[in-house]
Amino acid sequence: MYGRVMSRIGKLPIKIPTGVDVKKEGDVVFVNGPKGELNRKIDGSKVLIDISDGMIEIKPVAGSPEGLKLWGTYGAHIKNMIRGVIEGFSKSLEIEGIGFRAEVQEGKLVLNLGFSHPVSVQSVNGIVFGVTKNVITISGADKEKVGEMAAKIKALKKPEPYKGKGIKYQGEVILRKAGKKAATTTG
Repeated sequence: MYGRVMSRIGKLPIKIPTGVDVKKEGDVVFVNGPKGELNRKIDGSKVLIDISDGMIEIKPVAGSPEGLKLWGTYGAHIKNMIRGVIEGFSKSLEIEGIGFRAEVQEGKLVLNLGFSHPVSVQSVNGIVFGVTKNVITISGADKEKVGEMAAKIKALKKPEPYKGKGIKYQGEVILRKAGKKAATTTG
């Protein structure tokens, strides 16, 4: 149909759930739902998007090899936008270390990470911080913004390999190194 490459994600039509409004203006797709509104620019010269009867169909432009490559990608982006405005996305980070703590103040995340000063991270539009004990929760409708903010916070104090102190994703396993005493050999 479109050459030898067929996108398994791209060829499936996307169902628009009730309570979600999807519209296309020019090359921009807008998705509006209970958790907010998201938009994404789609390259109309590579893929065609048809919104009708509660379904979204994405097709590559005939003769466009880039369209075949982006077909499934745009399908996944639109599915994530729909899921984001319905359920939202969240990432959890754990803080480990003596004296390390986090708190939310006026929409900002304030972290004490052993530096001489507290580090504050400003929330971007649509991102909400939550802190319980030593777990930071970042949530929002846009999957990319949530992941980017979690990576930015983790980069402030990466976990070190000896005692594991720092900020890590919840459930992440930090490979530990042996200390000097364990590493020396007697001879």
